[in-house]
Amino acid sequence: MGPVTGAAGALADELPEWVTLVRAPNPGPMTLDGTNTWVLRAPGAEHAVVVDPGPADEGHLAALAAHGPVGFVLITHGHGDHTEGAPRLSELLGGVPVLAADPAHTVGGAPLTPDAALDAGLEIRLLATPGHTSDSVCFLVGHGDERVVLTGDTILGRGTTVVAHPDGHLGDYLTSLELLGTYRGIPALPGHGPALADCGAAADFYLAHRRARLDQVRAAVAAGATTAPEVVERVYADVDRSLWWAAEWSVRAQLEYLGVPARESGAGAAGLEQP
Repeated sequence: MGPVTGAAGALADELPEWVTLVRAPNPGPMTLDGTNTWVLRAPGAEHAVVVDPGPADEGHLAALAAHGPVGFVLITHGHGDHTEGAPRLSELLGGVPVLAADPAHTVGGAPLTPDAALDAGLEIRLLATPGHTSDSVCFLVGHGDERVVLTGDTILGRGTTVVAHPDGHLGDYLTSLELLGTYRGIPALPGHGPALADCGAAADFYLAHRRARLDQVRAAVAAGATTAPEVVERVYADVDRSLWWAAEWSVRAQLEYLGVPARESGAGAAGLEQP
């Protein structure tokens, strides 16, 4: 998440009937209203697909299991607010596979690759979108003439996302946003916040925001800021100070992208779920 608090574009008025949102009860500054778990079931199909099981909350996982049977579970990236509940959900569903790009979050199947065959009565295409994290992916899903893009934390429904340096990389993130910008007029189903009407428009918004921040970081460095905390103090003065630890991650990624040497050690091991 970042300092922009409004939506990254027009909200989706209506989603395909084969899309269901089950929101996890883990709201917070970094998770917004909670983690969005998306359940997709092609019309008339026996098995559903679950995307991002969310936290290890028994009530949430039971609500997901009630949508069974499920063919497989997909993971957009490895942060705990998206993955902690995956092993337990797999168990509740009788051992269904959990498929992620990172083998560490894959259960009972092979890690996801761009050519992975995912058959659930839906057309599912994996889009490699590193940047927020190195393992971030999105899913282009279609049925008939309807399509959606599940964006994980690469694009949020409200606010902007953190580039989780050093695992996340700003150059990769900008490239991923350019890719998502090609999916015009297709709803974006994010990992947090409301669904957006146009993935391409949201990606444009994010790119403009990132480029403006880079200009601000350049100016801060030119004005004498030499450490990430000093840049945060100048550039993110409009952000609640309780979120400056997260802004530091993005600043470190920005400084690396600009080729500015880091002047101090890493930003610590705080997780994106930190309140």
